[in-house]
Amino acid sequence: MSLNRVMSYKGGHHSSGVMKQIDLDQIWGDLKEGIEQIYMRENMHKSRYIQLYTHVYNYCTSVHQPQTSGSGGRQSSGGGAAASNVVMGPPPPPGTFKAPKLGPKIGYTTGGAQLVGLELYKRLREYLRSYLIVLLKDCLDLMDEDVLKFYTKQWEEYQFSSKVLNGVCAYLNRHWVRRECEEGRKGILEIYQLALANWRDNLFTKLNKQVTNAVLKLIERERNGETVNTRLISGVINCYVELGMDEEDTGNKRLSLAVYTHSFERLFLEDTERFYTRESTEFLRQNPVTEYMKKAEQRLAEENRRVQVYLHKETELRLARTCERVLIQKHLEMFHAEFQYLLDADKEEDLGRMYNLVARINNGLCELRNLLEVHIAQQGHTAIDKCGEAAADDPKLYVSTILEVHKKYHALVLSAFNNDSGFVAALDKACGKFINSNTVTKNAGSSSKSPELLAKFCDLLLKKSSKNPEEAELEETLNRVMVVFKYIEDKDVFQKFYSKMLAKRLVQHMSASDDAEASMISKLKQACGFEYTSKLQRMFQDVGVSKDLNEQFRKKLADSNEPTDIDFSIQVLSSGSWPFQQAFTFSLPTELERSVHRFTAFYSGRHSGRKLNWLYNMSKGELLTNCFRNRYTLQASTYQMAVLLQFNISDTWNLQQLGESTQIKHDYLAQVVHVLLKAKLLCSCASDTDADDDTAINDLLPTSVVTLYTAYKNKKLRVNINVPMKAELKLEQETTHKHIEEDRKLLIQAAVVRIMKMRKVLKHQQLVAEVLNQLSTRFKPRVHVIKKCIDILIEKEYLERTEGEKDAYSYLA
Repeated sequence: MSLNRVMSYKGGHHSSGVMKQIDLDQIWGDLKEGIEQIYMRENMHKSRYIQLYTHVYNYCTSVHQPQTSGSGGRQSSGGGAAASNVVMGPPPPPGTFKAPKLGPKIGYTTGGAQLVGLELYKRLREYLRSYLIVLLKDCLDLMDEDVLKFYTKQWEEYQFSSKVLNGVCAYLNRHWVRRECEEGRKGILEIYQLALANWRDNLFTKLNKQVTNAVLKLIERERNGETVNTRLISGVINCYVELGMDEEDTGNKRLSLAVYTHSFERLFLEDTERFYTRESTEFLRQNPVTEYMKKAEQRLAEENRRVQVYLHKETELRLARTCERVLIQKHLEMFHAEFQYLLDADKEEDLGRMYNLVARINNGLCELRNLLEVHIAQQGHTAIDKCGEAAADDPKLYVSTILEVHKKYHALVLSAFNNDSGFVAALDKACGKFINSNTVTKNAGSSSKSPELLAKFCDLLLKKSSKNPEEAELEETLNRVMVVFKYIEDKDVFQKFYSKMLAKRLVQHMSASDDAEASMISKLKQACGFEYTSKLQRMFQDVGVSKDLNEQFRKKLADSNEPTDIDFSIQVLSSGSWPFQQAFTFSLPTELERSVHRFTAFYSGRHSGRKLNWLYNMSKGELLTNCFRNRYTLQASTYQMAVLLQFNISDTWNLQQLGESTQIKHDYLAQVVHVLLKAKLLCSCASDTDADDDTAINDLLPTSVVTLYTAYKNKKLRVNINVPMKAELKLEQETTHKHIEEDRKLLIQAAVVRIMKMRKVLKHQQLVAEVLNQLSTRFKPRVHVIKKCIDILIEKEYLERTEGEKDAYSYLA
């Protein structure tokens, strides 16, 4: 019997006549026979279906003696006149065709016929109860799959038949049942729900334990790898869900899951917990943790699929939580111990699997993040330790070592830990620890060694060299440099060293690429703000202005027809932007005096009130030789030029004579001469010392004699002898650190004044905390230095100690 076929009636059956009284016994025999035909799944023609529907309709609209609502009848508002109203045949079953518009004298409208139905409702209920009692006798002794096959088959057939019966009784549902429910009558259900209630009360309550146990056994067999008939499980689950109708809300037919939850889900979850507790314990006893994780991953996927195939979707979350608690949470300590081993062994795939499992547990990842942070810090320290003392003098080795550690664990966080923010933070904390405090910084006695070496590494990248990388590769390396820069605490130290080295590159025209220089400044500006790079940007502006100034100077010389015996160019640098110290005065060689005076006059004519301070220590030039077999071009510093030009007067000099003629201090002159001796341009005389050309600086006395080495040879015709002197570099480094400390004190004082100006009165600890917070992006101030700065401000009368309070300060306007 097909429901579609039964419900396919499209014609209209019209009858006319007077409304008459129909006794239930007159129609029940044929109606019951039809109902039995429905529940026996016998084939039914549509005309038979309409006939049954008509029986229900005729009874519900027949004339009965006045009754109360409780007895199933209702006196029509038309009184006795209702009997003379003309009636049509029954309206069609629901969903077949649209009923015609009817006039005001239709018998089954609210103004016409009486609507009855209680007796019919009772007989239907009794029929269903009797049918299910008979059905129950056939399955009381069935167990396991047998009971499931019987239960699911009978349920599917019963459910289908009940839907057909519901269609036959559609008129009863729409009018009598609805009216009874609206008036608050308890225990009245639509016929389909009545059928479900009967199944629940007469069959389900008697069989649910053995049916549920059979389902749980079938699921366990499936978990153990057997192939089972899942349709038996899904059939039972569908039944349990369907039986959860809300009898208080028949109009909306809202379903609750009370039956499903109480009779199945609760037991299923308990069974699940027992099964996986037993299995996980046994599996771990015989297998390593890595294999257990694969097993747990597989089991979780299986349980999720189980929900999709035959369980209700509401079970998904509770089932997942149960499995996660048993398979993961109970073994977290074991996972933590294994995590360290996996990190040591670089087991990326297993680390990713562990992350995905532990991430399911609330706050489960905290310990893993802590372990990762400690591990990365240890790896960073170990990598730098392996470099030994060489790392302190080799910026490339030092920075490359740091970058390799970061690159490795950044890739691990990205792939294995899904770039989880907590693991990214652990990576950042660990890198900050080993970059700012390691063997190199401890040997140097200062955390500022890291930013210093990073600045020197940048200088190596950006300075002209035969090993300069391609622009794209250089840009990528600068990006990686910024990764290290992000972790540097003392960013002011980096700024000082970087600005000094940038200044030298610009003044000496040694930048490999202006674009790369600008790109690096842009990256620093983005990381630390405009103020951090303002002086660096002004340096570039000065270089551009100097180019224009040189062109104007040459044009003026050309216009005045003044002889230009040497090619002279200058760079005018604003004193506030460039990190250079004014050099000591010395006697400028006469060959250069004329050009210097010319430019000074030219500049003073253009800018009145400005004073030029010549930085001879940063200047350089080229000398053409005529005293050697070959004609060489020597690239020399101004001091080297001054010394070498003296040998145009005499081939032999002692250091005292050179000092008097050049006005260079002896200690600095000794360094200049030492470089010329090493370059084999000069040689020492043995008249007053036994030292050869390898004479140490300390051995060069005022009486030491040097002479021009006329047999000088070199494979290159252009020779650069302008090399930095170790003593000069050491002094410069010490000066830089001294300036850093002075600048820091000024920054701390400025921060204290800003805070106190806003807060007026503040306790010592709060003031120190706010200063640390404000300056943390530039450097990490030491507390004792902050205290000294506060004392200085008290002396300068910016602050005063608050009367009556031991550790509080007040701001003085």
